[in-house]
Amino acid sequence: MTIHHLDCATMCPFGGRLLLGSGGALVGRLTAHCLLVEGAQGLTLVDTGFGAGDIADPRRLGRAFLTAVRPRLDAASTAVHRIRALGHDPRDVRHIVLTHLDPDHAGGIGDFPHARVHVLADELRAARTPTTRAERDRYRAAQWAHGPRWVEHRPETATESWYGFRAIPVLPGDAPEFLLVPLPGHTRGHCGVAVRESDRWLLHCGDAYFSHTDVDPASPRRPPALTAFQRMMAADNRARLDNLERLRELRRAHHDEVRLICAHDPADLDPPGATTGR
Repeated sequence: MTIHHLDCATMCPFGGRLLLGSGGALVGRLTAHCLLVEGAQGLTLVDTGFGAGDIADPRRLGRAFLTAVRPRLDAASTAVHRIRALGHDPRDVRHIVLTHLDPDHAGGIGDFPHARVHVLADELRAARTPTTRAERDRYRAAQWAHGPRWVEHRPETATESWYGFRAIPVLPGDAPEFLLVPLPGHTRGHCGVAVRESDRWLLHCGDAYFSHTDVDPASPRRPPALTAFQRMMAADNRARLDNLERLRELRRAHHDEVRLICAHDPADLDPPGATTGR
């Protein structure tokens, strides 16, 4: 197993590091932390960041999104480009496992039309048939207009107990390398993705939190702008907070066994292309 940590989008909202925790004095910096995993099932991508279609036509991201997060749209940062830079053929990506379908997480699925795209059923339902204005605004159907090979997973079918969380094996095999860990709140069907490393697990928490300080018990301060933004963007803020507390407890109790990362904190991201694994 080899895990490549990829930054597949840079976002530069106004606010600066005092409000956002990273970036410059006036403009912050957020990442889109994706994983490329070389394992028994071939190449698997966890989240995608923006795609080539977003770079070619930024309008498909939506005016509100572009204004709020001010993405730096660069073809060189897309997952398909970074995978080629690692010496791989993007056609060899057999599976994409998504934490959720926000545009900065699922924008690149169209660059891998032959891959199976794994997502919680509740999330796909929210994207296809949004029931609130917030859901209508956040999901961008143009990103999956090509007709992905969806694989829906349902929390009620969870067969694994993983550190007190329900978990759903994603790929076939006796020793699962990937688990979906339902963490609803940010969106209706948001989840974490657990990846087995050599002697521990890596849990990609998606947008269950935005800053490593959210789960670090030693941190005296959390970025106020990110805290407010998380509350504003949550489909169910009570569920988000409940799952955040569970993740804090997971970190406290099992820090040596499970490494937690989130999608948007540069502090969680190894240098682009860095690898870990066995």
